Amino acid sequence: MRLLFIGDVIGKPGRTFLRRHLTDLIDKHGVDFTTANAENSASGVGATPETCREMFDAGVDCLTSGNHIWDKKEILGYFEHEPRLIRPANYPDPNPGNGVFIGRSRDGARVAVVNLIGRVFLVNVEDPFTAADDLLDDLRGKADCVIVDMHAEATSEKVAMGWYLDGRVAAVIGTHTHIPTADETILPKGTAYLTDVGMTGPFDSVIGVEKSLVIERFLTQRPIRFQTAEGDVRLYAALVDVDTASGRATRIERVVVRE
Repeated sequence: MRLLFIGDVIGKPGRTFLRRHLTDLIDKHGVDFTTANAENSASGVGATPETCREMFDAGVDCLTSGNHIWDKKEILGYFEHEPRLIRPANYPDPNPGNGVFIGRSRDGARVAVVNLIGRVFLVNVEDPFTAADDLLDDLRGKADCVIVDMHAEATSEKVAMGWYLDGRVAAVIGTHTHIPTADETILPKGTAYLTDVGMTGPFDSVIGVEKSLVIERFLTQRPIRFQTAEGDVRLYAALVDVDTASGRATRIERVVVRE
């Protein structure tokens, strides 16, 4: 089975690019299940029901998220009837939504997508490592493979999660920092790992934001209102091949689409 994990989709430029290229990408690589991170899909920060539906209609099977998922209030009610959109599982239970989605791949396998968020330099939430243990206990026998979106700021926390889950999940893919890393590997016990898959959005920017606005904020320390950039849009993703009999990865490859 082949999984496609697409990096953080940034605003309208990212959604438009995704919609334009995803079908060809799926056909070209024989993808069986597609996941994308949606937390910045609405104007570069947050998500809305409309942006999520647009990506589902484009061919995404599951949308993960992160700390910015709460930035658009209209998304809160959407969690109630759209299980394919998930939020980090280690946010406290009173929050809407779930941290896990189990879907069917095109070849009939049961794919569990788990969303976790880190605590270093980010948010004060429950321990993602303990949360992962609890989720995997609950998923035992319910899925043929598990893929984890580790949404975190600190590289060390992402790497630690990869080693912690090695042999227990098919893949640990990092999101949040929007800068793709070149450390894709299959860990010794069969888990595919990548520290950050990158973003799907404008690279003529500072991590997706109009660069002059970010520079102005650094220079002045004033609360400058950010705006999504538009130039040099690219799609960054990871392809992971999984042996469904064992639930372990056999191959991981970075993918870049640009025009």
